[in-house]
Amino acid sequence: MVAKATVPDFMQRALELARGVMGTTSPNPAVGAVLVKDGRVVGEGATQRPGGDHAEVVALKQAGEAARGTTMYVTLEPHCFQGRTPPCSQAIIRAGVAEVHIATLDDNPRVAGRGKAELEAAGVRVALGERSDEAREAIEGHSKWVTTRLPFVTVKYAMTLDGKIATVSGESRWISGPESRTQVHVLRRTSDAIMVGVNTALRDDPQLTARDAEGRPLPRQPLRVVVDTNGRLPATAQMLRQPGRTLVAVAGAPKERQEMLRRTSADVLDVPQKDGRVDLAALLAELGRQEVVSLLVEGGGTLLAQLFSQGLVDKVLAYIAPLILGGAAAPTPVEGEGIASLGQAVRLERVRVERVGDDVLLVGYPKR
Repeated sequence: MVAKATVPDFMQRALELARGVMGTTSPNPAVGAVLVKDGRVVGEGATQRPGGDHAEVVALKQAGEAARGTTMYVTLEPHCFQGRTPPCSQAIIRAGVAEVHIATLDDNPRVAGRGKAELEAAGVRVALGERSDEAREAIEGHSKWVTTRLPFVTVKYAMTLDGKIATVSGESRWISGPESRTQVHVLRRTSDAIMVGVNTALRDDPQLTARDAEGRPLPRQPLRVVVDTNGRLPATAQMLRQPGRTLVAVAGAPKERQEMLRRTSADVLDVPQKDGRVDLAALLAELGRQEVVSLLVEGGGTLLAQLFSQGLVDKVLAYIAPLILGGAAAPTPVEGEGIASLGQAVRLERVRVERVGDDVLLVGYPKR
């Protein structure tokens, strides 16, 4: 029997290009584009840093005159307005592209189907929806920020089979396996900011850096955010000596503590209080103003309890390790006061489960 020839998946290639630049394009979405003529790729590209070319233009420039009569595969609807760069829809039309496959429409109110309509009005054939679910996930942070100006909040934690994030003595390195920890560095690399509570910062003294496979800090580091109502983070904290920027969010902390932190490399943001703590909704609004599109929260249990109770979580990544620790006093991922009835539980939807080494990763979205 003769094996069937494999048909190239050009949209899959566009998605790979988009994922490769996640974390570097904010506040623009990470987009990939591939130009195909006679079954052969003649140009491809991904969105550059803000002010640089978008994916479609990178691909068109690479193709040059060969772009005429091609089919473009692009992970997001081409934008159709003058921003930091000219509209991609017009660049596609001018280049003579014959057909455009769009994975998903852009939620940006300035686009929202207009880019697609502009292409069709110019005689370009348009196909919509190929690998749309994957494309939506790749731009979920952008979709929230562009419509609300709030960051997309992803909560990540590692726990044992019996729901513990540390032993009764506080030891937590390492609950998850090496494959999970490698994946977490990818999550950090593709996020605009990482957030922890001050208790985690004091207990673990983390560096909160994104690193490569050899453990070296990457050139581009996400913003580190510490929720520290009273300014307890010490000047000796490891994260303050790492490349990149650290933001300490306080709420009426003593001025001398704020000044001490400012004398280090930290930026200090004094935000309003809510129930005697940093008002997390106000903090998220400020991060959104600073063009933080994707926020990765790494704990601990007190901070996560506040975020869940206030409905501020958009996505959950739970790494479950094949360990049993026990101990009524051992910490759990989400602490706080808890709920009285199952009807008040945060329920996840669009749940999927993946194997990561010996660990299991559960991904889901809180049901609104």
